[in-house]
Amino acid sequence: MAGDRIEAATMVMAAAATGGTVHLDNITAADFPDGLTRALAEAGIIRADDPSGGVRTHLYGQLQALEAATGPHPGLPTDTAPQLAAMLTRAEGTSLIGERVYPRRDTHVQGLPSFGAEITATGPILRVRGPARLHGAEVEAADIRAVTALLIAALAADGTSTIRGMFHLRRGYGYLLPNLATLGAEITTIPGGP
Repeated sequence: MAGDRIEAATMVMAAAATGGTVHLDNITAADFPDGLTRALAEAGIIRADDPSGGVRTHLYGQLQALEAATGPHPGLPTDTAPQLAAMLTRAEGTSLIGERVYPRRDTHVQGLPSFGAEITATGPILRVRGPARLHGAEVEAADIRAVTALLIAALAADGTSTIRGMFHLRRGYGYLLPNLATLGAEITTIPGGP
């Protein structure tokens, strides 16, 4: 399904936020940076190479809160922090995510409360309290990472959501929407629309 590690991580977090499992082709467990591997494991996500190829992931019980901070490779990639925050809205407890690479990477924080999420930013630290019962919302994304975080929240929410700014996905997620659709996500894009 996904060969790029950021897109693969996004798929894993979307599956975990919705209580699902995912098998990703063209990537192995070793392709995930150590910081991301630790964060996913701490949240309760089990990843294992599939003997037939690719990697299979599933959630072991309820998503768990965690404390993590972004950093240079092989740390937690800053490009996955917004998706991680969205996933952690469904986790049991209070999570803290420190942004050490791009301190102002918090454009997703404005949209997540519209879904019912409890998330705050204090400087480079995000605090996410869960599990939140997410509901459909109408939101707008300012950049590529925000749109992926809002998309994960929409997938985990009850009801229908509208996300404006989906065009940001073209900058790096060429296959994300079709891959999510193969997992059962009902996503409709409106040409020239959001």
